[in-house]
Amino acid sequence: MWPDIIQKAKNGGLDVIQTYVFWDGHEPSPGNYNFEGRFDIVKFIKLVQQAGLYVNLRIGPYACAEWNFGGFPVWLKYVPGIEFRTDNQPFKAAMQGFVEKIVSMMKSENLFEPQGGPIIMSQIENEYGPIEWEIGAPGKAYSAWAAKMAVGLDIGVPWIMCKQETAPDPMIDTCNGFYCEGFTPNKSYKPKMWTEVWSGWYTQFGGAIPYRPAEDLAFSVARFVQNNGSFFNYYMYHGGTNFGRTSGRFIATSYDFDAPLDEYGLPNEPKWSHLTNLHKAIKQCEPALVSSYPIVTWPGNNQEVHVFKSQSGACAAFLSNYDPTFAAKLTFQNMEYDLPPWSISILPDCKTEVYNTAKISFKGSKAKMTTVSSGFSWQSYTENTPSADDKDALAMQNLWEQVNVTRDSSDYLWYLTQVDIASDEGFLKSGEWPLLTVMSAGHVLHVFINGRLSGTVYGSLDNPKLTYNGKVNLRAGINKISLLSVAAGLPNVGLHYETWNAGVLGPVTLSGLNEGTADLTKQTWTYKVGTKGESLKLDSIAGSSSVQWVEGSLLAKKTPLTWYKTRFDAPTGNDPLGIDMLGMTKGEIWINGESIGRHWPGYTVKGKCNDDCNYAGTFTETKCLTGCGQPSQRWYHVPRSWLKESGNMLVVFEEWGGDPTGISLVKRNSIT
Repeated sequence: MWPDIIQKAKNGGLDVIQTYVFWDGHEPSPGNYNFEGRFDIVKFIKLVQQAGLYVNLRIGPYACAEWNFGGFPVWLKYVPGIEFRTDNQPFKAAMQGFVEKIVSMMKSENLFEPQGGPIIMSQIENEYGPIEWEIGAPGKAYSAWAAKMAVGLDIGVPWIMCKQETAPDPMIDTCNGFYCEGFTPNKSYKPKMWTEVWSGWYTQFGGAIPYRPAEDLAFSVARFVQNNGSFFNYYMYHGGTNFGRTSGRFIATSYDFDAPLDEYGLPNEPKWSHLTNLHKAIKQCEPALVSSYPIVTWPGNNQEVHVFKSQSGACAAFLSNYDPTFAAKLTFQNMEYDLPPWSISILPDCKTEVYNTAKISFKGSKAKMTTVSSGFSWQSYTENTPSADDKDALAMQNLWEQVNVTRDSSDYLWYLTQVDIASDEGFLKSGEWPLLTVMSAGHVLHVFINGRLSGTVYGSLDNPKLTYNGKVNLRAGINKISLLSVAAGLPNVGLHYETWNAGVLGPVTLSGLNEGTADLTKQTWTYKVGTKGESLKLDSIAGSSSVQWVEGSLLAKKTPLTWYKTRFDAPTGNDPLGIDMLGMTKGEIWINGESIGRHWPGYTVKGKCNDDCNYAGTFTETKCLTGCGQPSQRWYHVPRSWLKESGNMLVVFEEWGGDPTGISLVKRNSIT
């Protein structure tokens, strides 16, 4: 998809492509590097150069990006004595090693601008200002060290630090946000740059889908430019997909972000066209914009005029109406201009209005999902629930934090124990089952009693912790309690988030017994990392032949811990493709062994939505929401490059029970 996306960005009027460098993707284990496939950053940068565009390389290496662990590899958490993003020697040594690795690669490929390459800027750290403010002196020492380390690498282009008011010279501090017209760099001789123009917002599982009206996004950019803004970058211009297990905690697999180019690489209309026209208008003003600071006047209430003039006679004007409710008739140079509410008109010659941020000329329709094929011939394989006496399980006293056991090799960790119920227990006669209470740091918990699913609970991005309270059907003798704890991604932002917990940490209690309440927390627990299907690699062609699959009338439906597989031929044409997962609940999807990502259509959106949101007035991530009553994500992107002409293998793991017969292959059409 890269060449197509890059060309569409250029067609949309962009000059620069900005990209992160994800440490966890490039160094999955210490000293073992990966620059292949989706992580071939050199290839990506060279494609940008071939398209005639520049690059801002955000090395970080902290990314945030709603990406798993903020882009840090999980092994970093287990370096002795480490603390992330502070004046900590183990962290600084690891960070410097990675940054030097990336810079060395770029230099060896002649990719920095003084070498004839496209990289005109690079970024160290990311949005560190709020963390520095919170931790004080160690934060100041760390950011000063990071700046000095970066400058010492002598890359020949400027370094930036975003949201970092204390960025020391020669670092340039930049702005991120929905609006940045009021931002000023920490030194007057530094350019005013906006590294993240938030084009929308991310989707979280269980959350509504945010969108930002094109009129307001254009308004924010025009307002920034008229206030001496020199560089602006959309976050995101194309957001794409969190393939595999790369999304952060409770972040959806889709990272569409309501960007001008949607998740599938198609123009998100009318936003793409409206911004393309904005960029054309701004470039028409360029001779005047780069030659002077504006003369600002205020002709009326909530009205503002910015005029740029060059010595050679170029003139450009920006006419603003900041009123969110009422339109305005603004008189400028003896001419009258009609300005809708919350809008800016651009006059590249100080006479002719070529663009207004609230006047959308695009008349087409948004892209749609259309079913291509359905009614697949499915096969299923259902795992047995593990128990504490399994030979390959690891027995330990007490409850252990999940990531400390899994090292994020899987979303899944089994907590296994057993209880011996005496034959004289009162509930065996009364039928009043005992109450099992399990407290977990998150994020999802499936409770199995004697191999049967007893209940499921899950948290959310705002409240990842959870408690299971359920009556459980126990019998006289040994009863097996199997708790499947599921991590829905790792945290990506927050002070020392590397210390945050996941999994069952207790207490775990059983009440309603003759003795009252039994505390199971400190008894022996046995652990199993991952599912059986993962260990057998059922997502692969070779691994899928290692078990006995069933089909037809024997096909499992609404059954937990079930794997499904089918085969399909690639549809003809070039339309982007997706999988419609309606009817399934939660798990993961693979195509030909490549992970599409986590699916969770069972998590539906609650709350209030407003599908027809007024563009005027200050935007926030909760202002414009859609999708209430629907799954946070129903469709999952399938790259055509992952498909063969025929015989493509689709594998789905289902945690708590779905019906695969509702799954269909869809294409995304951009109809104008």
